[in-house]
Amino acid sequence: MAVTDEAIRRIKDMIVSRELLPGSRLPPEKELAERLGLSRSSMREAVKALEVIRVLDVRRGDGTYVSSLEPRLLLEAISFVVDLHDDSSLLELFSVRRVLESHATGLAAQRASDDDIARLTAEIDAVLPDAEIEALVAHDSRFHTAIAELAGNGYLASLLESLTSQTTRARVWRGLTQEDAVQRTLDEHRAILGAIADHDVELAISATQVHISGIERWLRRALD
Repeated sequence: MAVTDEAIRRIKDMIVSRELLPGSRLPPEKELAERLGLSRSSMREAVKALEVIRVLDVRRGDGTYVSSLEPRLLLEAISFVVDLHDDSSLLELFSVRRVLESHATGLAAQRASDDDIARLTAEIDAVLPDAEIEALVAHDSRFHTAIAELAGNGYLASLLESLTSQTTRARVWRGLTQEDAVQRTLDEHRAILGAIADHDVELAISATQVHISGIERWLRRALD
């Protein structure tokens, strides 16, 4: 494995140094192995490993290419791991989400334009007080995704999307069992939006922490 790890590191260095750019084709296996002073078997294993995590794209009969390296693509491996969680680990997911999302909301408060505020306001206003739980959860996902995108960090937004998508079941569960779930969610979203609109970074962070912590407290009681 150590030799394969070295092959992975060498290919990574070529990408980081921009010797290999997104979408570019790697030299043939034999040529690349000789160039890096590695065996073809270790090079082959390295390519397989990098293909799994979507860094490389192996096209049968055509060659091996560097992928687009877009954040969403590279974080698919993390999404796969998150998919394997059980109910007890949901609390850990929410804890991670609380830390990352509150940071993203703070960044959004710094960057949001009047048009951004208007779009978020329209998103909240479109939810009726008697909305079905599925509609509320769909709104919740759009609202938080929009804020994450305003943070201006593609990797952070993609990671949050991966985490958030795996908590949908818990949010539906909460909506069905907790009184006034729709109004509570909308009120908390308005508090977050108000802080973003005022460009109050600390308040935006705090409002998001309160919002997600409330779900954590409910889930902890439900699991107990």
